[in-house]
Order: sequence, then C-alpha cells, then structure tokens
Amino acid sequence: MTEFVRIKRVAEVRYGLGQPPRLSFDGIPIIRATNISQGRITTRNMIHTSLSDLPIERAPLLSEGEILVVRSGALTGDSARIPAEWSGSAPGYDLRVTPNASIESRYLAYCLLSRPVIDQMKLASSRAAQPHLNAEELGDIKIPAVSFDNQSRIADFLDSVLTKLDDLVNKKRHLVRLLNERIDSRVLQHVGQSEIVQPDAGSPTLPIKRILTKVTRPPIADSGVITAYRDGQVTERGARRAEGYTMSASTEPSGQQVHINDVVVHGLDGFAGAIGTAEASGTCSPVYHVCTPRDGGDPKFIGRLLRLLALQGYLRNFATSTRERAVDFRNWDLFSRIPVPAVSNSEQLRIGEWITQLHPLRTAIERSATLAAERRHALITAAVTGQLDVTTASGRNVTEGVSA
Repeated sequence: MTEFVRIKRVAEVRYGLGQPPRLSFDGIPIIRATNISQGRITTRNMIHTSLSDLPIERAPLLSEGEILVVRSGALTGDSARIPAEWSGSAPGYDLRVTPNASIESRYLAYCLLSRPVIDQMKLASSRAAQPHLNAEELGDIKIPAVSFDNQSRIADFLDSVLTKLDDLVNKKRHLVRLLNERIDSRVLQHVGQSEIVQPDAGSPTLPIKRILTKVTRPPIADSGVITAYRDGQVTERGARRAEGYTMSASTEPSGQQVHINDVVVHGLDGFAGAIGTAEASGTCSPVYHVCTPRDGGDPKFIGRLLRLLALQGYLRNFATSTRERAVDFRNWDLFSRIPVPAVSNSEQLRIGEWITQLHPLRTAIERSATLAAERRHALITAAVTGQLDVTTASGRNVTEGVSA
C-alpha cells in the first residue's frame, strides 16, 4: 500500500517577491510565472533588476534544486526546478519550495508535475473565484513517500528518458529554424541590394500600396478570431496558445473578414513581428490591415518581407507615434507609402514556394511535440506513482510514435 507525505514535511514553502522591484536592462533575472513551463525555465519575457534593488534578507536568491510553483492565474500549479544555470536568480512572485535533506529535489519536482499532485493543486486553487494557491495549501499537498534511494532511481530514470524526448523535439525544431534562416537570408538579400540600403546604386523600391491592396470585408458571423502572432503566424486563435499577441478583437466594436493567403498586418503590434500571411479564414479586429497582393505578387513572400522589415526596425521609422510596446501603423495612407524592395514575381514565387513547403513540416513537428509532451506527462506520473518499475524499465521505446 502506497504511503504519502505532505510537502510541508519535506520542504519549506514560502513566497517570493512581494512587490516588483525597479527593473533594469540586465542584472539579476527574475523568474516569474511566464518563465515556468511544465518543469522548465524559459527566457520568454524575462525581466531583470539590480541586486541592490532586491530584498535579499526576505527573499534570498534562488539556489539549484529549489522549485517555483505558479500561485495564481491560468497557469496555477505549473512548476519548475531551478537548474544550475539559473541559480542566483530572483524568485519572482510565486511560491518557492526549498526541499530539506529528507527528499531528493528532482524527485519532488517530478512529483509536482504528476497527475495526482496536479489534481490536488487544482482542487485547492479552485476554491476562489480566480485560481489561487497559497503556501499553506501547497504545503498540505500529498506526494508518494518512498525511500531516498528509490527517489534517486526514479529521478535518474526520468532524467534519462525525458532527455531523449526533449532532444528529439529540439532537433526537429532546429531543422525548422535553419530552413527559416535560409528563407530570411534570401529575403534580406533583396533588402540589402535595394535603395533602402544603397540609396545611390541599389535596386528600385516601390511603396507598399503598389504591391498590396487593402481590402475591407464584412465580418463572418460565428467565425473564428484570426490573430497575427509575433512569430509571424496568422491563424485562428483557438488553434494556438493564448499568448504572443496583443488583445484587440474583444475591445473593438466590429471586425473584418480574413481569407486564406491574405497578408495581415497588426496596426499596433506589427513592429514586434505580428505580420504574416493568413493560414485560416475568419474574422479579425479592425486594428489589422487585411491586404491582397497586386499584379501577381506572392502573399507568402510579401508577408515575410514586411515582417522582416518590421523586426529590423525599418518600418518603425515611418510610424506616426508610439506607445508602450507598440508602434502605430493604423493609418493605411501613411503605412502604404513606405518604400520596400521591388522584387520580381518569379523570385517572389520561388521564395513563397519555400515557405509553403515549410508549413507542413512545421505542423508535423508541432504535432510530434504535443505527443512528446503527453508522453512526458504520462511517464512522470507512472514513475512517481509506482505504476512503472524504474529498476526494470529501459526507456528504449520512449520516442515511439513521436519520432515519425
């Protein structure tokens, strides 16, 4: 019969920073909920502060082996163990779990990612209108009580097999990055050879209105919300995570129709990369410019060209005004006059075909990443609950169904 122990018996549970310190461009990283993702620390939207602005006496810097648990919001209960490379970071505003000598910190971290523990945290956090988990509630969560030797065996096994899964997904995503770099390099080559970079000897430019026509269509009833994400994907919001875009559709009184292969530009968030070619049909906010290519131009090429010009800071030079995190591109008359390289239709179609060929590969890789995440979660749960005997399991089949 499985025995259990409450987390507060094997670790100290306390809070991180109470209030945000003054931020700086570099210095001590602050690990917040946005940097915690299913057991991993990510650099997404990482903020920093100076050591002198941190209340070190009350909230010491993090040490390797400590665990951060998200305490509120949609991600409540998500957690990540602090690896060596993030030791010395600040603990952010969530719950901080410091294991004592009776428990292997890797084992405790894996327990926090297992289904039975996640279910307990979900139940505890759902007692308020907004999901919220306090230190006392987390301390009362029960985890399987096994010997320290078995804790180490479980952690070693999971470290090994999950590394295989992560490596497989990372290699596939690296391939996509390399292919995207090839496309971007070819597009930027045209920028570098144009009058934008070489005013006296470069190839000609054209205003955006000579390559795109802005269209205005009535919204489609009961259609999905089309969103331009900052990574350049333009698709239905329900098909992706709830981040990577600026909320606007819900605050606008009306919308407009988007068709597949429209070139879509976010009027305020375009400077951050929210420009691309629509992969789905639906309705978007009026804050977007929805456009179709003129004279046989390729929409995928034009979407990529404009996005790269935005990320390079070129389009920002033509903005009428700025606000926090945004550059105002909403005035189509001004935006459409911005000069861009004049590229032949044959070259546009060639680059557009490369982008088209990349789409199914990216889709397949993200599907395998989803399968890997599900396999990862199942392995963690089976190992820490004793459903999987880690002393006999080899982990050889861990990537089955994911490597296709």
